[in-house]
Amino acid sequence: MKFRCFFSGLFLVCALHSEAQAWDFDHISFKKADSLAMVNKGASLDDLPKLVYNLTNGLETDAERFRSIYLWVCTNVKNDYGLYAKNKRKRRRFQDDSLKLEAWNDRFKKRIFKTLLKRKRTICTGYAYMVKTLSQLANIDCEIINGFAKTSSGNPEDLRYPNHSWNAVKLNDKWYLSDPTWSSGVQDIDNGRFKFDYNDGLFLAPPKLFAINHFPLEAQWFLFNDTPPIFTGFLEAPIVYNEAYKLLAGHKTPQKLYNEVPRNYTLNLECLLKPNIKLKTITLEIDDGISSKIIVPDNFVLKNQKLFVKHILKNYGFYDIHLSINDQLVASYVFKVRRFSEE
Repeated sequence: MKFRCFFSGLFLVCALHSEAQAWDFDHISFKKADSLAMVNKGASLDDLPKLVYNLTNGLETDAERFRSIYLWVCTNVKNDYGLYAKNKRKRRRFQDDSLKLEAWNDRFKKRIFKTLLKRKRTICTGYAYMVKTLSQLANIDCEIINGFAKTSSGNPEDLRYPNHSWNAVKLNDKWYLSDPTWSSGVQDIDNGRFKFDYNDGLFLAPPKLFAINHFPLEAQWFLFNDTPPIFTGFLEAPIVYNEAYKLLAGHKTPQKLYNEVPRNYTLNLECLLKPNIKLKTITLEIDDGISSKIIVPDNFVLKNQKLFVKHILKNYGFYDIHLSINDQLVASYVFKVRRFSEE
């Protein structure tokens, strides 16, 4: 997943009149597209045009065709953590020798695609490349976006260089963002092996939510009309977990992971939920290092899918604060309550 990618090209981004996200296609049923992806499960990569035909034949819209391609890639290509780990070690070893680093990158690119085509195993570059290649064979505009990505378990050292790739796809004259690597599954903590676990929340994800964990090298690929984030803001942003993409449509505050505040500070948490989420499924856990307590939903306000949480931090010390929905961890923040307020 964390690999500097070298497949960027020249491209144009259409003018954005509104931010593109998955619910633009709520009027379309993806049932047939999903069925085609499942029917072709296990298909080889020996004949890509044939694969694309089998995945898209009979589908009426580009959105359906892209859906079938994306779902197939995410449920048939494994994330190769061994390949990723080796690349990470080599890149660190050669980080101060540009010639050796370039030579390694050239060799590694060839290995990525050999492993992808023969074993259907890859890292982020291969996922993004495969989604783009299959989409283009279906006459759908799709680009590989290179940049930085951070995870809840990531090391800040991994963000010294671009470390991730994802896709932008053009549907109905608007560009949308998707991350097939993070959609595909997770590493099994018991044995270290990859386990398929499709996350639909990263299919045509909301751009501002996507930007909390993704920072493209080219600013136009943020795909929203506001002023693009700065890199320091990206580094300081709260932890937003993969499950958040299934449950949130946006996240507003707090804007930082680490926050230093005076005593009796009122924590304000605000985010936009996806439809049909009930208030009773939402909890906030506050851990001061000695004990933790759960704030019950009665303390929350949910209006027009906007969630508002206010909580006074009365005592000095450090607090780990975790937002959960449907028993799934969504976001985390750290607050230090100062002993003396700065007045």
